[in-house]
Amino acid sequence: MKEFLELIVSWGPLGVFILSALDSAGIPLPSMVDALIVAVLVQEPSRAPITLIGAILGSIVGNTVLFTIARKGGQSYLNRLTSGARGKKFRKWFDEYGLVSVFIPAVSVVPMPLKAFVACSAVLGTPLLRFLGVIAIARLIRYGFVTWLAVTFDFHDFRDVLAFIMLHKWWFLGGSVALGLVFYMISRFVLRRPQEEPMEQI
Repeated sequence: MKEFLELIVSWGPLGVFILSALDSAGIPLPSMVDALIVAVLVQEPSRAPITLIGAILGSIVGNTVLFTIARKGGQSYLNRLTSGARGKKFRKWFDEYGLVSVFIPAVSVVPMPLKAFVACSAVLGTPLLRFLGVIAIARLIRYGFVTWLAVTFDFHDFRDVLAFIMLHKWWFLGGSVALGLVFYMISRFVLRRPQEEPMEQI
C-alpha cells in the first residue's frame, strides 16, 4: 500500500483524480483523497487549482459509477446495503431528508458513510444530474477547504493535516451539519417556488 500511495503521489493531480474516483466509486479509502491533496501540494503548492479540479472531477466520475451500479442493481442492491440496523437508519434519514443526507457526508472532512445514501438516491429515483450537482457543490467546499489548508499552513505531510482535522473534528462536524441545514433550506425554497408561482398569478 505504501508503494502504491507513493506512486499515486508522484502522479500529482492525475493521481488525485484517480484516487478520488476510486474512493467515490465505493472502494473504502477514508480521508485518503484529502491526504493526497496535501501530499501533492506540500511538494508543489502552485498546482493547487488543477489538483482541486482533479479531486472534484474524480469524485463526480466515481459517484456516477456507483450511482449507475445502484440504479441497475435496483431494490436488491439497496436492501443489501441497508440490511443492518445502521443501514436501516441511513435509509430512514434519506427518506426524511433526501439529498441533504448525501450532502453532509460528502462535504465533511471527518469520514462519514456515504455509499448507502448514494444507493438510496439511485434506487429511489433521484435524477442523476441533480445528484451530481449536490456532489459537486459538496466536494468543491470540502476539497477547496483542504486545498486552502495545504497551501496556507506549514504542514510537512498528510499526517499533519489529518492530525489537525482530528484535533478539530467536532468543529468540522458541526460545520458540515450547519452547511447541510443551509443546503436544506435553500433546496426547500427552490423546490417550493414553482408551486407558489401559479398562485401568485391568480
